Amino acid sequence: MSNMGKDSKLEEKRLYEEYKKKLLELKKVEKEKEAVGQVFTKGLLPLYVLYVLSLGPTNGNDIAHKIGERTRGLWIPSTGGIYPLLKKLEKEKFIVGKWDDSQNRMQKIYTLTEAGYVEFDDKKELLKIKIEEALEVFKIIYKDLYK
Repeated sequence: MSNMGKDSKLEEKRLYEEYKKKLLELKKVEKEKEAVGQVFTKGLLPLYVLYVLSLGPTNGNDIAHKIGERTRGLWIPSTGGIYPLLKKLEKEKFIVGKWDDSQNRMQKIYTLTEAGYVEFDDKKELLKIKIEEALEVFKIIYKDLYK
């Protein structure tokens, strides 16, 4: 094999290794983004959905829309995350869903139950300290990194 053949094989191998490294870095960034996203979806979404429903009965799309409005578009949960959560909350008897077609389209309107109000208050108190701690940590990290 000539030197040029060896060189191109080495270059090909080097490029492939570089590609694999970059791919791993991208996957790591994606995982980190997911972890940050899960703080919202796992911890805060159930609480915030209960909050939105405490304001009055509404459907799943409107819940996502209202969360987006209230957070000025910074957090808009997907309906793909909202509907399974509504199903779970309904199964736990925290909300009741009733089919309605008064708007000339069939939609399920969810209402908070008595147990749902109790759950909302309990969860709100339970997470208050965690949210305050998270805000404090974010402030410190932000100050260290960007000031």
